[in-house]
Amino acid sequence: MPPVRPAPMRQPVRHRVRWVASPPPGALPQRRKPVAERYSGPPSYPVPPRWGFPNLVWRRPTAVPGTASGEVTAGERLRVITRSLLPVLWTFAALAVIASAAEIWRYVLLVQSRDSALSTSVVSISDTFVITAGLLTTILSLLPAGLTVWWLLVARHAAADFSGETPPRRQRHVLAFVLVPVVNLIMVLPVVAELEHAVLRRTRETRPKPSRLVLIWWGVWALNWLLLTLVIVWRFRDGVQALADGVVLVALTDLAAAGLAVVTALLVKRMSGLLAPVEEKRLRLLRVLKVDGVPEPERRERPASSAR
Repeated sequence: MPPVRPAPMRQPVRHRVRWVASPPPGALPQRRKPVAERYSGPPSYPVPPRWGFPNLVWRRPTAVPGTASGEVTAGERLRVITRSLLPVLWTFAALAVIASAAEIWRYVLLVQSRDSALSTSVVSISDTFVITAGLLTTILSLLPAGLTVWWLLVARHAAADFSGETPPRRQRHVLAFVLVPVVNLIMVLPVVAELEHAVLRRTRETRPKPSRLVLIWWGVWALNWLLLTLVIVWRFRDGVQALADGVVLVALTDLAAAGLAVVTALLVKRMSGLLAPVEEKRLRLLRVLKVDGVPEPERRERPASSAR
């Protein structure tokens, strides 16, 4: 028989034990709860204090020439541009409506000429009216367009100064998106929406969402450019009916230009009011002259040896 071998001995399992000592309850000093002090009224002085604030309600910050305090901020430039831009926009809208009325009068005369002869004086007055109103509207359209682009650039810098962030697009990109034809039909909406986003103090993490006023402005903007392109193309057609249709298209283009000027004025006024809400000339300096219904304060007698 083979020899019997003893079974191997098992090693004892060792468990790691960590002893943690904690102080018994009550051994540590307890923190005292702060006792709320009772309000005993405003501070009182044995004699009237000699210190105080200057007798000024509001004043313009001191502007020192040659330092940063003497520089004109973007908000101040925006106020000046807005005061000049709004009257120009409303004046251009009125001229565009007058030019549209002149074109409608010419179309009425064209319809009347199919059945009867027209007076020479009436036709000459209508031609003078149409030419004068058309030239004034075309020439003066450059002024509100330039001022509006200038206002847009300054408003972007003013919004960036108030929010403490840099503008999302470079200035040359903004000019290209606004002035280049065909491109401005689409890219002008993101530019204005980003400006409104910054004016409303929204963060960059949220996506710019244009308001209803911005969408209406963009729709009138696109309609104005489409009508202007259609008028230019329609000029190359011949025939009496083509000339009559061209008169109607010019009248609609003038009305679209007037609507664009009105909506632009509303948009400029709204954003400028949010960026620069208070003008310096509208501030009223107030001074307290008399207070009624207040009991006399308790005063101690001034010693004879005190210095006045």
